[in-house]
Amino acid sequence: MIQEMETVDPAHAGLKDRLGGRSVVFVGLMGAGKTAIGRKLAQALGLAFVDSDHEIETVSRMTIPELFERYGEPEFRALEERVVGRLVKDGPQVVSTGGGAFMNAHTREAIARDGISIWLKADLDTLMTRVAKKPNRPLLKASDPRAVMEKLMAERYPVYGLADITVTTRDVRREEIMAEVLEALSSWLDREERSKEGAA
Repeated sequence: MIQEMETVDPAHAGLKDRLGGRSVVFVGLMGAGKTAIGRKLAQALGLAFVDSDHEIETVSRMTIPELFERYGEPEFRALEERVVGRLVKDGPQVVSTGGGAFMNAHTREAIARDGISIWLKADLDTLMTRVAKKPNRPLLKASDPRAVMEKLMAERYPVYGLADITVTTRDVRREEIMAEVLEALSSWLDREERSKEGAA
């Protein structure tokens, strides 16, 4: 569900303007902190925040585990593609996506067209510590969740690496990670603007 916009921090007002109509889209594995950091970034920039998993649950009137169980992962991914594609067009806002969303080529294209992608990269121990607090992860309902997470990292990290920006998340205060995200986003926009000037 879309959150109400917060009052923008004057220090970051220029950054919001530089986004134009684009959304900032967080990608990464479950437990990376996409929702927590996304909310903080939205607050700092005075933008709306939306979690694509919550939006999927709203439109389907089912929880993510229920969708997986009833329709299977392929059908869930097809719905996810449609929802994320719609959300990124509604910018500027901050969007948190599910762990598998960025693996879809069409979703990556939609994000590249209408947004700026940020991969929150975390190591295995950090992810496992965090996901242990939420036992409702469909992909981790296995006898060896750590092995499943390792497999997901091997499969997904090369694709997440295609994101516009990578920020390493770890066991520090959320405000510290959010500050690093703001700095990385500003630097990326600087490079984009210089590239456009050079091409003019």
